[in-house]
Amino acid sequence: MSTLLAETKIYKPSLEAVKEAAERIKKVVVKTPLAPSFTYSNRYSANIFLKREDLQQVRSYKIRGAYNKISSLPQEQLDRGVICASAGNHAQGVAFACNKLQAKGVIYMPGTTPRQKVEQTRMFGGEWVDVVLKGDTFDDAFKNAMKHREKYDLVFIHPFDDEKVIEGQATIGLEILEQASEPIDYVFAPLGGGGLLAGLSSIFKELSPNTKIIGVEPEGAPSMTSSLKQGKVVELDDIERFVDGAAVQKVGSRNFAICRENLDEMITIPEGKICQTILDLYNQDAIVVEPAGAMAISALDHFAEEIEGKNVVCIVSGSNNDITRTAEIKERALLYAGLKHYFVISFPQRAGALKEFVAKVLGPNDDITHFEYSKKHHRENGPAVVGIELNDPADFEPLVARMKAKNFYGEYLNDKPNLFQFLV
Repeated sequence: MSTLLAETKIYKPSLEAVKEAAERIKKVVVKTPLAPSFTYSNRYSANIFLKREDLQQVRSYKIRGAYNKISSLPQEQLDRGVICASAGNHAQGVAFACNKLQAKGVIYMPGTTPRQKVEQTRMFGGEWVDVVLKGDTFDDAFKNAMKHREKYDLVFIHPFDDEKVIEGQATIGLEILEQASEPIDYVFAPLGGGGLLAGLSSIFKELSPNTKIIGVEPEGAPSMTSSLKQGKVVELDDIERFVDGAAVQKVGSRNFAICRENLDEMITIPEGKICQTILDLYNQDAIVVEPAGAMAISALDHFAEEIEGKNVVCIVSGSNNDITRTAEIKERALLYAGLKHYFVISFPQRAGALKEFVAKVLGPNDDITHFEYSKKHHRENGPAVVGIELNDPADFEPLVARMKAKNFYGEYLNDKPNLFQFLV
């Protein structure tokens, strides 16, 4: 075990420190509802409750840790100013705190951060905050922020690997236990850098030790899962950035040490499944969530039999979703469900070929949703990239069989990521 890990493992947020954090932040943090979900309770034959952290002033729980950290700083440090790096939600919490406490802040965000999150950060910070877009990932922004911190001697507000931040996030656990009328059997919570679960799990292990704590992270950024498997903090070389609120290459050392001891299980969820949950929440319950906010609910399918008849809490961590991402969210959900497929179709260079394809190859409920045809050659068959949406995943194999029987089949693109990335 490394010296750093040995040192950080000693730290655990004490109940007293978390209660102090709750007192410190109570004037700016909303005590969010622990709301029963009829939709998911009925679906899983369980008592499912949603902890609605998407209803915070900055639309995520991140305000808890950010405000607790910044408001606990000595005045001389506040006067020098603070700096942070964030993919969006921590940035808004820091911006809000800086504005409220009248402390100058510099916030580094990845250039890939959804515009909505960038604009909200600037709005919450007002004249007290400067936003700098740098790099493609949180880790890029983090490295640039650290250089800035060293140059100007600013106080760095870490988004997850900080004691005061962890204690601020842990106040969610206190609220849940105060609001619950019956013992809680399971808590599902999203995990990016690990600050939320480090704090939350510590409170439950002390006050409700029989509650099972399940950590959930995106399949494309399994930072904690990889670290737990190797028994040490590891940095991933490459991650999928779609779940921007939870896509980090490396979890915090403090968070890893706590989560390794406290989590009952750690699972990953495909991004497509997360997208389907986003759509379900909007269509069925009129709840708008960002990808990270949908992760905890997305994990319920994996525990359907285990949670039957149990009291279950899912942390809805945030709602900072950009409406311009809706088309991509729908596309990813359809792909995950096996309802959207892309092909290279070989059309004979003769009149009526497309008509024949529509009439004799497509099923009665199949729709063409993408068509890109090229005739810039002299071959007998002209290729076209065609996207087809099915009504049922079971219709896929018969569709391919008809393509081959009529000599239209060229190539299936869904399982070719190097080509497929240009379509989605």
